[in-house]
Amino acid sequence: MGSIWEFLLVALVVTLTPGPATALVLRVAARDGRRAALGTVVGNSMGVLMWATLSAVGVSSLILASQVAYDVLRFGGAALLIVLGVRSLLRRDSDDAPAPLPRLTGWRIGVVTSAANPKLAVFFVALFPQFIPHGVAVLPCTLAMAVVILAVDLIWYSTLALLVVHAKKAFTDGPWGRRIERLTGAVLIGLGIRLALERR
Repeated sequence: MGSIWEFLLVALVVTLTPGPATALVLRVAARDGRRAALGTVVGNSMGVLMWATLSAVGVSSLILASQVAYDVLRFGGAALLIVLGVRSLLRRDSDDAPAPLPRLTGWRIGVVTSAANPKLAVFFVALFPQFIPHGVAVLPCTLAMAVVILAVDLIWYSTLALLVVHAKKAFTDGPWGRRIERLTGAVLIGLGIRLALERR
């Protein structure tokens, strides 16, 4: 069994590893500003917490046991990532200064993106049992680990979003804004395709 410090290290490594959430936060922060980006961060973290909680109570294992349920989530998540990426690639240069994305919309995008990612279920089902001490109640322990992951996610992605927003004047105004949005759009499309093609 791993220690709490080993679990925290794993949580940090997983959070800091670039993936759909990183690309999404970068895209929203660069295009729509602080409010929308922080809304996306909160939404993503809520989706992560949902999967962690479902894993803690055993529901994720039931979903993973059903190939149909898993594929529905997998293809739905892949389609969402690809659509967001295509929209970034196709946005016209005349739209370089769009109206700020409402916080609720950013929150909703974050929730849906993480909730539609069955790889999170696989991760939590595989991770949690390794760090539950012998003789400790399983549900409270796994929920506590879920809260730790949520806190790490919120701190890291909020920091990332704020850094992008503060650097916006120097790096994302003019042609740089479109270049960064196109890059994150291409990354989202690539991640969506990879998710669609991946097998458990």
